Amino acid sequence: MKLYNTLTKQVEEFIPNELGKVKMYTCGPTVYHYAHIGNLRTYIFEDILEKGLEFLGYEVKRAMNITDVGHLTSDGDSGEDKMAVGAAREGKSIYEIAEFYTNAFFKDMESLNIRKPAIVEKATDNINIYIKMIEKMLADGYAYISNGNVYFDITKANDYYKLSGKNADDLMVGVRDTVEEDKFKRNPGDFVLWFTLSKFENHVMKWDSPWGVGYPGWHIECSGIAAKTLGEYLDIHCGGVDNIFPHHTNEIAQSEAYFGHKWCNYWCHGAHLNDNSGKMSKSKGEFLTLELLKSKGYDPLDYRYFCLNSHYRNSLVFSYESLDIAKNAFSKLKSRVLAIKEVGEFDLSKKDEYITKFANAIENDLNTSLMLTVLYDLLKDNFVNGSTKIKIIEEFDKVLSLNLLESNLKKIDEDLKSEILEKINERSIAKKNKDFARADIIRNELLARGIKLIDTRDGTIYELI
Repeated sequence: MKLYNTLTKQVEEFIPNELGKVKMYTCGPTVYHYAHIGNLRTYIFEDILEKGLEFLGYEVKRAMNITDVGHLTSDGDSGEDKMAVGAAREGKSIYEIAEFYTNAFFKDMESLNIRKPAIVEKATDNINIYIKMIEKMLADGYAYISNGNVYFDITKANDYYKLSGKNADDLMVGVRDTVEEDKFKRNPGDFVLWFTLSKFENHVMKWDSPWGVGYPGWHIECSGIAAKTLGEYLDIHCGGVDNIFPHHTNEIAQSEAYFGHKWCNYWCHGAHLNDNSGKMSKSKGEFLTLELLKSKGYDPLDYRYFCLNSHYRNSLVFSYESLDIAKNAFSKLKSRVLAIKEVGEFDLSKKDEYITKFANAIENDLNTSLMLTVLYDLLKDNFVNGSTKIKIIEEFDKVLSLNLLESNLKKIDEDLKSEILEKINERSIAKKNKDFARADIIRNELLARGIKLIDTRDGTIYELI
């Protein structure tokens, strides 16, 4: 297996700490709002990586955090906690916001066939481990107390900028909009491990600590949860490229200070999903969510297929036109797969041949477009019988997770039949009123559910696809 390692800035052979076993940590969501589809692209890449490693025979132990406290609106340890922002926006308690958007996130994950990590930990459930780590960093001279808050001194870290490739000038006040001057820090790049009442008097989520009532910084939660669940040696840590600095940089600094040795060997980052105006962000106001795509007639797996056609390290530009192309290609792919007749005796040699090709694509820095190419090559191979193709596709789909062998609609009951007829009637009225946009939405909604409308001289009929 070869992976691009952000730490070394090169593709290199993956060698886990323990033969055949992988400890993998992936940064989870801050549950103050819905995940946008740019966020979800990162989780799709991480899902493929986990399943790809398993395809190659590794036993993967994966952990993920849920950030429900401590993530501020600025990189410079300033601004409000994002959870407080969400609560104020919706007039709910922080705990209500956290529960609602955690559930929404996992619903999106399920819709995209992204496997829920075996270990999921809330930040608020692990206060004790953060305090334990901070106490040791203070005792060892890596951290200091100033104005009631506990800061990490980045000058004590071993090569603080090794992951990001940045330098101290990048943190000068005025160079980056997200950095504000904090006169209580020894160095501009120092970051907060624990906030106390001296800075955030009205914060709702607070805990007792040796330094006063307060709450943990954002970065310490991932280090603490990873230490608790995976131990002091990680094989792979994943996230989006926007996590490289400062979040992952700070994780490395505090974790290696706490453990006293190198913490994680491989850092894998997914590139941004952009729209025509640039990187997708919740701060732009209305943003693209999976529910919005579904309301426009897209199946969540259309989006997964769209993402798989691009390498995880390449920026991907989203548009509805490009998603339409992916949707149509995916629909044709499923039709071809479902049309395969299970005939002929199983051919083990052919299976081994294609499994090897697919494994090679995984080993090639998780090349998902090459994985799909292997699948298409299999479909058009006239020397592989139907029974063998189906068995091979079953194996491929353990990684691709596109439900390739499942019909979108297995049967129509009377309630569903009645609903389809109502939709056909609604579409007919929309067309008579020249509301063609609404007519197209209805058609696409049904198509996403595996129901194709066909306009005939005698009216509209439907068929299952």
